[in-house]
Amino acid sequence: MPAGWQHIIKGFGVNASGASHLYSIPNQRIQVFDIQKVLPQGPWRSVAPHYNVFAVEHFLDELALKGGHDPLEYRLKLLKQSPRLLHVLELVAEKMNWNGKVKGSYSYGIAAAHSFGSYVAQILELEQTSSNSYRVNKVVCAIDCGIVINPDIVKQQMEGSIIFGLSAATKSKITIKDGRVEQSNFHNYPILSMDDSPEIEVLIVNSAESPEGIGEPGAPPVAPALANALLAQTGVPVRELPIGL
Repeated sequence: MPAGWQHIIKGFGVNASGASHLYSIPNQRIQVFDIQKVLPQGPWRSVAPHYNVFAVEHFLDELALKGGHDPLEYRLKLLKQSPRLLHVLELVAEKMNWNGKVKGSYSYGIAAAHSFGSYVAQILELEQTSSNSYRVNKVVCAIDCGIVINPDIVKQQMEGSIIFGLSAATKSKITIKDGRVEQSNFHNYPILSMDDSPEIEVLIVNSAESPEGIGEPGAPPVAPALANALLAQTGVPVRELPIGL
């Protein structure tokens, strides 16, 4: 089990949101180093937690693998003081009959995050379709966002966040040439099509806590859940996004 945790973030206009996780690790240090802003910025769904949660959740699976732990059990041991995040993890694990094992060409990745006041956990089913090709078949998502005003809107926001997160994790990439962005529209900046989109199931916790965010918390766990499924299948960590499936 981890005794210390250091997370260094470099960027421009960046903060540590999403890096401040809820896992009970006794010694933690999160550092943010700003670098000169060289490119204009625009909106990004879930902002800093999108990449910070990826670093936290994928590295946590690396630690679990290194120590011979089941990734779910590893997280549950570290979340004894965070019952709401622990609960959504248990919900998705029960729904997917989680046992943490690769089943032939199928592997499973799990990830969780607390962002924008809400608690979200996801399990992703990944199928290896050929020697170097994969397909995301299903994502199960559980959210505790406090009192739910409109369950259909919560479901829609989780579905949209997952599609956005998977697009960013597998297809959408910005490249720079001669100081200019090369992409101009969806023909060279693709997003998930209907044919590529997985089955998505959303579980909503019946909570009496204050209502919190739903527009963005569904995005951060998707990319690490995908990377964790790949790690389970290949034993190789993911170091760069997007991942070409």
